Amino acid sequence: MENQKVYLKPNVVLEPLIDKWYAWTHLIYPPTSAMNIKSRHLKIMNSYVQAPNIHMAATRNPKMLGGPFMNYNSNRKEEVQGLIKQAVEERKPMLELAEAFHELTRLLEKHGDGHSLEPLYDKVPEILKGYVELNYDLNGNPSFRIFESLMYKSEYYNEDAQSITLWLTENDERPFVLSTARLPEKNCLEINTPFANKAIDKMCSMRNVADTLDSLLKDFNIREDQKALFESFFTTEKPEKYKKYTGDKIRMRYYGHACILIETKDISILVDPVISYYGYQNEVNRYSLQDLPEEIDYVLITHNHQDHILFETMLSLRHMVKNIVVPKGATGNLQDPNLKLMLQTIGFDNVIELGEMETIETNDCKITGIPFLGEHGDLDIQAKICYAVNIGKNSMMFMADSCNIEPKLYDIVAKHIGSIDVIFLGMECDGAPFSWVYGPLIEKEVDREVDNSRRLAGSNFERGKGLVKSFKPKELYVYAMGLEPWVEFISSVRYDEEAHPIVASNNLINHCKDNNIEAERLYGEKELHYEIN
Repeated sequence: MENQKVYLKPNVVLEPLIDKWYAWTHLIYPPTSAMNIKSRHLKIMNSYVQAPNIHMAATRNPKMLGGPFMNYNSNRKEEVQGLIKQAVEERKPMLELAEAFHELTRLLEKHGDGHSLEPLYDKVPEILKGYVELNYDLNGNPSFRIFESLMYKSEYYNEDAQSITLWLTENDERPFVLSTARLPEKNCLEINTPFANKAIDKMCSMRNVADTLDSLLKDFNIREDQKALFESFFTTEKPEKYKKYTGDKIRMRYYGHACILIETKDISILVDPVISYYGYQNEVNRYSLQDLPEEIDYVLITHNHQDHILFETMLSLRHMVKNIVVPKGATGNLQDPNLKLMLQTIGFDNVIELGEMETIETNDCKITGIPFLGEHGDLDIQAKICYAVNIGKNSMMFMADSCNIEPKLYDIVAKHIGSIDVIFLGMECDGAPFSWVYGPLIEKEVDREVDNSRRLAGSNFERGKGLVKSFKPKELYVYAMGLEPWVEFISSVRYDEEAHPIVASNNLINHCKDNNIEAERLYGEKELHYEIN
């Protein structure tokens, strides 16, 4: 097969890993990665080693989805002990980095009394000197800013920790990514390679364009004993070619969760790409990676949560995307890594930052950044934005998980941009406590009552009604609910009809219909068409 032209099979999964853990943004940025190793990974792994059976039982309980339990079908205690040893010994600098940030927080808490912070620079932990700036906010609360670009150039950004694992999937089931390290499995091939390696793009392009394997075998350093398994991921069978949309309308396709493809004959825009694979039996109709155009003009990322910026999909698409648009963020806040800098570091060289009420105009299309409220546990996070897309006389807004906690904001926005024809709104209105994502970054144990009051939640019925009142849409679609089976491994969501988000979204849909607004909760796949003029 080495010199024969072949295609990558449509059901080949490409999982990006960092030290065997599924790669998401907080594992790529060194400070957040260090704190997740210390306060998430090691805690979960040590718990597993003490009681593997408890973890096994917990992962069989649907009520425990998303909990801190490693999900394996058999006892993998010895292998997990090996991961602990690796983390403690080989990633010792990362553990020291995490402790240094905690020490710096304690230093500022003790000595940041409103007087000049300059004398404290001598007391900054040695490994952080030159990487942080000390500051106050206007009310005299002490904090620090990290020089992110320097962190990516430091010893703490370790490309050797990066790898990809390839395997053929036959279903949508996978262990939850935040709590289960990926241990070796039969017929899975782990390739140690940086995410920036352009050989990944070459391989992913072979889903649609046949090529030989000779360069990939060299670029990925495939050993002779790995060659047969690697070759099993490829086929001579030609996939069905994607038919470029050439119609005179706007075509929108729902790919599951928060992922929408907008196409005209002139432009293609993909929002929050989390996309299923194809080529295996499934019960839910879906569009897959095979149902994408050969080139995508813009990928729009709404915010920095793992179900909206999924590197597994992003790496698969990198070779075909002309521009990636991300929220314009600050640099230096521990809880809010800069997305543009991160994506550029791992090999994306076409990243555009878009700020609130800023626009991109091209091919009779205008993309406007709209403020994104809430959903981040009241933390100071700027890397979040909704998108209004105008094509011809049609307008559509992708609000993801924006929580309408202050309706006056969207009243003001509507005065500037006008009404919106179609709104896509996330209504996962329970949400996890904010420590579910951000807990490892926090110095002190979070009070449970406080944690439960600060949720990673989208709009509920009343807040959804407020958005309808502000923007007066003709159509409204509830999405981003994490309902599709291929999203569960990153969302850990499983609802019944009595669940609050289902009831709330049903109420909003009925409210819209009572007011002659077309409304539906999306699931699986959906195609919509709109006149351009």
